[in-house]
Amino acid sequence: MAGMFFGIPLFLLQGPRLTDFVIEEDPRGTMIALIGLGVVIAIIIVANIARGGASSSVMGTGKSRGREQVSARRFSAFTLYRIASAYGLDKGQRKLLEYVFRNDGVVDPERVMGNIPLMDRHFKRAYRSIEKRSETDDDAQERLSKLFSLRNEIESSSGSTNSAAPRLAENTPAVLAIEKDSYPVKVISSRGQNVVTEIPRNSLGSPIRIIKGAKVTLSFFTKSSSGFSLSGQVVGSLTTDRGQGLQISHTGKLKRLVKRMYRRKQVSISCDLSLVNLVESYDKKTPPKLIVDSRKFSGTILDISAGGCALKASAPIPVGSRLKISIDYDERHIIHVLGQILRANRSGVSGTILHVKFLKVPRRAFNAISATVYGYNDV
Repeated sequence: MAGMFFGIPLFLLQGPRLTDFVIEEDPRGTMIALIGLGVVIAIIIVANIARGGASSSVMGTGKSRGREQVSARRFSAFTLYRIASAYGLDKGQRKLLEYVFRNDGVVDPERVMGNIPLMDRHFKRAYRSIEKRSETDDDAQERLSKLFSLRNEIESSSGSTNSAAPRLAENTPAVLAIEKDSYPVKVISSRGQNVVTEIPRNSLGSPIRIIKGAKVTLSFFTKSSSGFSLSGQVVGSLTTDRGQGLQISHTGKLKRLVKRMYRRKQVSISCDLSLVNLVESYDKKTPPKLIVDSRKFSGTILDISAGGCALKASAPIPVGSRLKISIDYDERHIIHVLGQILRANRSGVSGTILHVKFLKVPRRAFNAISATVYGYNDV
C-alpha cells in the first residue's frame, strides 16, 4: 500500500527537520559578551601605556632620527599627569617632562619638582643627552628649544600661588628708584613703616644726594623669586653701625611685582651693536624693511634673559631705537638678536646702561641664552 512500510505509515518516519529544533539566541547576552571583551582590551591598552616600555620614545620621531632609547618609567602615569596639571603643561610638554625624568632614571618626580637645583640637574642631563644623540644640528636645536620652553613654563608657573607678603629682612638686596634713575642698595634695617637702606651711589662710587621728602620706590625679590615693591619718601640720612644710611618712610603696603616670563642672569659678555632702521615702502601692500646700519658700537651685556638684557654701551643711543646685537657666545659661535631700547640710564663718563627688549630671537640664540641663564652649558 502506498504510503506504508511493512504496515507502518510513512508519515511517522518523516521526523521533524533539524531547523525545527534551533533555539533563538538572546541578543542581550551577545551584547554583554562584546562589551566585556571591549573592556578587557581597553584595560590591556591602558596598562601598556602606563607601563611605558624601555624602548619607547617620548620625544617623538623626527625625519632624521630613530627611536631614542630611554629607561623604563619608574613612576605612575597618574603622578606625571598630576604634576603636569599643577604647572599647566600641555600634552607635548608632559611627554617632554617624562623624557627628562626617564632619561635620568627618576623614581620620585614630585620630590624633584620641589627641589629646583635637583630639577635643573636632571634638565641639564637631558640637555646633554639631546646634544649628543641628535643626528643633525637642526634636529638638536628644535628639541632644545622645546626643552627650554618647558623649563621656562615651569619657572613662570612656580610662583603663581598667592603667598603672604614677606618681611623686608636685613641685608636684602633691593633697587631704589628715584624719578627715572635706579640704584642697587641693601636694606640695613626695617621696622614698622620705616626702612633704612645704604646710601645709593653712582657708577663712580660717589654717594647720591637726595633731598628730604623725595618720592622713591624700593623693589626687591625673595628667595623664591617673588618680587615686591613699596613706595615712600625720604626722611633723611642717619648714622648706623654700617655707616651712613638713608631713612625712608612708607605706607607699609607691599605691591607684588609682575613675575618675569624668563629667568635673568648677571653676566659680563662682549657684544657689538648696530642700529636698525625701519624703511617704509611706497607700496602699502609691501611690509617695511629693516636695514642694518654699517656703523658698529661696542658694548658689554650686564644681565640677560631670553626676553631681553641690560648692557653698557660705549656711546649714547636714543630710547626706542632698534638694535642688532651680536653676542660673543663662545669661541665658535656669535649669536644675533633684534632688540629695542626701552629705557637708558647714564653711567658716568664710561657709557650708558641700556635696557633692551628682544623683538626677534632665532632658535639657536634662544637656546644659547637659555643654556647660559640656567647654567646648562657649564662644564
